[in-house]
Amino acid sequence: MKISIIIPAYNEEQLLPTTIHSVKESAAIFLNNNWQYEIIVCDNNSTDKTAEISHSLGATVVFEPVNQIARARNSGAKAASGDWLIFIDADSHPTAELFKSVIKEVESNKTIGGGCLIEMKNVPFIAKAVSEFWNLISITMRWAAGSFIFCRSETFKSIGGFNEDLFASEEIDFSKRLKRFARGKNLKFKIITKPGLHTSARKVHLYEKREYLLFVLKTMFKFGSTLRERESCKIWYDGRR
Repeated sequence: MKISIIIPAYNEEQLLPTTIHSVKESAAIFLNNNWQYEIIVCDNNSTDKTAEISHSLGATVVFEPVNQIARARNSGAKAASGDWLIFIDADSHPTAELFKSVIKEVESNKTIGGGCLIEMKNVPFIAKAVSEFWNLISITMRWAAGSFIFCRSETFKSIGGFNEDLFASEEIDFSKRLKRFARGKNLKFKIITKPGLHTSARKVHLYEKREYLLFVLKTMFKFGSTLRERESCKIWYDGRR
């Protein structure tokens, strides 16, 4: 069995080294189970040393010129040789216990893919409440957070990967399509509840509450069409670091 760990990255020279070290340390669990793994970083048209740092840390680097999360993930997947794919954000730190939970799902032969809950530290109460609310939605709706998604490689290809018409919420769209595919195969889409994934809270500190509120209201008012407009999704694309 081989696992491809794909990390989309746009100007992530500050946080990417810690993420890659965390992934390599935790991925030793795969080797202990006689599995192979590879780390693929998709440099999403960075202007910093993202690609150089990734190379120096032993990752395979692919380039995606169009700055879009869905395209970056898809480009990384095209270069992958694993039987299973795991997508991890460049500011997130998986543990060996989380990878062990993925192994359990893979070896059950009953799971087609899934995600996990997220954890953020040192954030204001409202940000903590929002993350907990998302976790509740994730469990209830079985939607994977974009920071950690796993699935069978052949299934990823079968459903066409991530929707490149979307500049945000592409992970929800992907979850929905993967769940539909799973039902047809009598398989399940699993949200791992323990352990969770530690992810950076930097966006909580970089953006004001009114910016998030404006995005939510605009998305509701325009019935979700903002998700297809890069200029409306600046929280993900304005490059603030």
